[in-house]
Amino acid sequence: MTCAIPEKSHDDGAPVLPPVQSHRIHPGATTLAELTTIGVGGAFNELVEAHSEAELVEAIRENDAQGVPVLVLGGGSNILADDASFDGVVVRDMRSGVRPKDASYCGGASFTVEGGTPWDEFVVHAIENQWIGVEALSGIPGTVGAAPVQNIGAYGQEVASVIASVRVYDRKRQETYTLFAADLKFGYRSSLLKETIGEWGASPRYIVLEVEFQTGISSLSEPIRYAQLAAVLGVELGERVPTRRVREAVIEVRKSKGMVLDDADRDTFSLGSFFTNPILTTAQAEGLPADAPRYEVRDAQKATFNSGAPVVEGIVKTSAAWLIDHAGFHRGYGDGPATLSTKHTLALTNRGEARSGDIRALAREIQNGVKERFGVWLVPEPVVLGEALA
Repeated sequence: MTCAIPEKSHDDGAPVLPPVQSHRIHPGATTLAELTTIGVGGAFNELVEAHSEAELVEAIRENDAQGVPVLVLGGGSNILADDASFDGVVVRDMRSGVRPKDASYCGGASFTVEGGTPWDEFVVHAIENQWIGVEALSGIPGTVGAAPVQNIGAYGQEVASVIASVRVYDRKRQETYTLFAADLKFGYRSSLLKETIGEWGASPRYIVLEVEFQTGISSLSEPIRYAQLAAVLGVELGERVPTRRVREAVIEVRKSKGMVLDDADRDTFSLGSFFTNPILTTAQAEGLPADAPRYEVRDAQKATFNSGAPVVEGIVKTSAAWLIDHAGFHRGYGDGPATLSTKHTLALTNRGEARSGDIRALAREIQNGVKERFGVWLVPEPVVLGEALA
């Protein structure tokens, strides 16, 4: 039996929301403060903008060979730079594009996306083509190349569930080749790629050139798995709705938390969620207050686009935001140039004159406070350049 390519139409013909701002880049930038969404960081030696794969690989290879530190930068939304100068080269992947490979009801959609493509532009493209599995990841800043590094996730979806493979440049072997999903060691906000940051300086050993996705095809979303999103949509958990509606609801929720970039809103001068949600054994979780959130942990390595990821037994995830708030660090906490967001306790923000040292000091204060109150150590989600946060 031959599988047909489905028609691309929505239930009411309403347009998909256009991409939201996903970068905060200043033309002619000379400091990392001008290339990151939180707006802190010192000067750097050189900026290289690569418009082809050959240019990207060559810039990295040449500087590696000369012992020059390299920072491959996407949207700058997950980098806490140092106040000191970065004595190296910043490389930006300027390539963008989506190449469909196959699409049918039987096998789903298969397509490849250039690493420099702004993530939210890709999400809009996917929704317009009825490629499901990324609609709840709407509004996330950054690029497609950065998505698999930390296995981005939000509102019940993780990108690992729709990634088939990643084509990389391996800085150690100085070769380009493909890593398949099984090779990538996906976990909660982690991957093989992320594990090599530090070993190879500010950027991983493996530089993402392009990502191949495998998704289902439908005008309806994946089943809604996140309670807050279900409430905004007015549906029960497990229901499916038009992907356009999911995007609208996610953007609404993200804006309410200051998680959509807006140059007029200082709450958005952040790195998004600064700490990952702690993963605890069930025994450790018993030491938390009874009303502390406890969520299932799913095995991202076994995720598929049509069945999601299975639950991992014996461990639970709790809420970093809940721990921070109940340790006494409420929205807007802080009286200096760096404070918690007035909209969300998980975002550390630059109120206008903050330096990296101010952000780090606030982060350490929160880490110590949560550890003292609950015995849980919060782990930063961003890549931290210079002096590490514990």
